Amino acid sequence: MGYEFFIARRHLGGKRRTGFISVISLLSLAGVTVGVAALLVVISVMNGFQEELRSKILGVTAHVIILRHQNEPIEDYEPVVAAVRANPEVVSCSPFIYTKSMVAVGRQVDGVVLRGIDPALETGVTDVARNIVAGAFEFAAAAGELPPVVMGIELADRLRAHLGDTVTVASPQAATATPLGLIPRARQFRLAGIFDAGMYEYNSTLAYIGLAEAQEFLQLGHSITGIEVKVRDLYQAPRVGRDIVRSLGAPYRANDWMQLNWNLFSALKLEKTVMFLILVLVIMVAAFNIISSLIMIVIEKTREIGILKSMGATSRSVMRIFMLEGLIIGSGGTLMGLALGYGLCRLLARYQFVRLPADVYFINKLPVQMQAADFALIAAAAVAITFLATIYPAWKAFRMQPVEAIRYE
Repeated sequence: MGYEFFIARRHLGGKRRTGFISVISLLSLAGVTVGVAALLVVISVMNGFQEELRSKILGVTAHVIILRHQNEPIEDYEPVVAAVRANPEVVSCSPFIYTKSMVAVGRQVDGVVLRGIDPALETGVTDVARNIVAGAFEFAAAAGELPPVVMGIELADRLRAHLGDTVTVASPQAATATPLGLIPRARQFRLAGIFDAGMYEYNSTLAYIGLAEAQEFLQLGHSITGIEVKVRDLYQAPRVGRDIVRSLGAPYRANDWMQLNWNLFSALKLEKTVMFLILVLVIMVAAFNIISSLIMIVIEKTREIGILKSMGATSRSVMRIFMLEGLIIGSGGTLMGLALGYGLCRLLARYQFVRLPADVYFINKLPVQMQAADFALIAAAAVAITFLATIYPAWKAFRMQPVEAIRYE
């Protein structure tokens, strides 16, 4: 294939009678480059967005949550915890209490999801303790002190709360009946810590208190809401949850992180697929430019094709010449697009100059995660599309008869 490649390179690099053809070739090269680069950046951002959301969600949410049907309290929960921990796929587990409450600091009032936890066990299941940005993740109160509460940074900002402030928590779950109606039970706590989970939804709605304090405050006695479980392989969480429920029997059920966030991750997957298809259209537009460019080259090089065939070049060799011309444009544009896309992804990852509104996108920066498989898939798709674009012009050159080609010149 030596002389075919030499002629193809000369056709693309040499001077032509029609300079417009060179412009179309350059536009084709630029189109492939831009299409590949845009596709790489978008797919890498979607990968990063999905991975960032997964890590943030799993930083606060357990892999599996064991509950009773209708969320009834679990009484005498120690044997249940022991049975859950006996599963070989379970790394750690922690009992918890969950309720929706109101919190107030001075005149500032807001709604909150209140969780009662055992801090020693919670650190083995979630990363909340490692996300503390002020104060400490501790729930022991000295004699005469108010019990501690730890809340998200956005919630603390809205309440204008500082470490050491008194936080009043009121819960309708433990309401007291009076002649005037139900009055929510209220109790005061001391703000002992503020965490930043990296997601606005968690930072603005979550607050933690000690498990014993939650049981006493909500009048649950020795009961809990459920058990958080961390498993060895987070992608096997649904199966492990089913195994645990099977061993516990009725009336227990399991929720896993995939099930709880199925809508979100399904939407991200669909969006990634749609964006891939849309940006492939950019490469296809460049492929049409390649077709136009090669057809014009075939018309311009009619005499040369006739001479080549009269000198003994086969029709297949002539066909390969024009296929190689299209592949040179497509491969060159693909390589330049890969380099440009990689550079843009590195810049986005390093300098994070694109900021996001956290209350809309859950996270406040544009994450990037490059994957070798995506680079290979995009490069293969771009080269395949540009190769298909060469078939018709090459076929026209293949069918050209040498005598006819020379006669009309």
